[in-house]
Amino acid sequence: MRTDADGLGLVERGAVVARDGKIVHAGPEADLPTGLSGAVLVDCDGRWITPGLIDCHTHLVYAGNRANEFEMRLAGASYEEVARAGGGIVSSVRGVRAASEDQLIKESLPRLDALIAEGVTTVEVKSGYGLDATSEAKSLRAARRLGSERPVTIRTTFLGAHALPVEANGDKDAYIEQVANEMLPAIARDRLADAVDGFCEGIAFSPEQIARVFDAARALGLPVKLHADQLSDLGGAELAARYGALSADHLEHTSEAGAAAMAKSGTVATILPGAFYFIRETVKPPIDLFRQHKVPMALATDSNPGTSPLTSLLLTMNMGATLFSMTVEECLTGVTRNAAQALGLQDEVGTLEPGKWADLAIWDIERPAELVYRIGFNPLHARIWRGQ
Repeated sequence: MRTDADGLGLVERGAVVARDGKIVHAGPEADLPTGLSGAVLVDCDGRWITPGLIDCHTHLVYAGNRANEFEMRLAGASYEEVARAGGGIVSSVRGVRAASEDQLIKESLPRLDALIAEGVTTVEVKSGYGLDATSEAKSLRAARRLGSERPVTIRTTFLGAHALPVEANGDKDAYIEQVANEMLPAIARDRLADAVDGFCEGIAFSPEQIARVFDAARALGLPVKLHADQLSDLGGAELAARYGALSADHLEHTSEAGAAAMAKSGTVATILPGAFYFIRETVKPPIDLFRQHKVPMALATDSNPGTSPLTSLLLTMNMGATLFSMTVEECLTGVTRNAAQALGLQDEVGTLEPGKWADLAIWDIERPAELVYRIGFNPLHARIWRGQ
């Protein structure tokens, strides 16, 4: 999966050597280093080894679910009717605010376990369902603790600028000031977030409001990411690029100018087919534009209670291929190398190279395309996290 590899960089009769959790060799078995006497040998019996998978965009920590809203919409209810019945993000905010940190962990672990069971070794987890200082911090602490409950790398992202809480009484500017000047400094002080995100959309916040949050993040030394161009083109991709964002995510309505700006800044395009499928979108992300401008593309579940209750990165790859015509190579690099770049972890994980963590997935498959081709089938033989 190296950037300089031909395609996926397939190695027949290969071997991976790890010491102290780090890869020290990855390549042909014939090129094994010397001095391996006493090493533990694991014979994979001709199976395929890939980097451990990376889910680089999730909202994994929440309480309850919104299956009732799903049922209401199937029966013909409008989004306005669902909202009047107490649904929508307001429902998730109520659930997170009422739940204890321990309860959030208890409810989130089965979702994390589903990802781990498919060979995922790194997961990004966003806040954004608390929308006040106490609940946002609680969500991020719960996300951090998930990494101590399971052998997996957790990266946390502060998404205070996700939606407007009811108590803001419609005043988006005042709430953004609170996010940028009160919540974010406290989150940074307590080292609860690895990055800062926002939702730039007509139903959420304007580019100018998001820029205020990003200015605060930059002053605190935190990288940024952005939910951009999902429902309309407000120039979110260009805004993300202007701030050197790690990634811009969704991107169904991104223009060529946005794609060009992302290419210039090195911002990853994170494609989220689960939300596209679940809310029955019709405008597809401009995959061809990203190819033309050589924008790296990641794939992620966007696991969340309202618009993508998805906890399968394998199914996400199939969706990327089936719905958006992404190639096998694009799907596989999208959940490994490019997903690592979307989290700023490209020097640590995402490829099988000396010096990186020995995060591996070992598969009962005959060719890598099977990981994208199959639906509802998990061929994972074993998962290795940091050499174990």
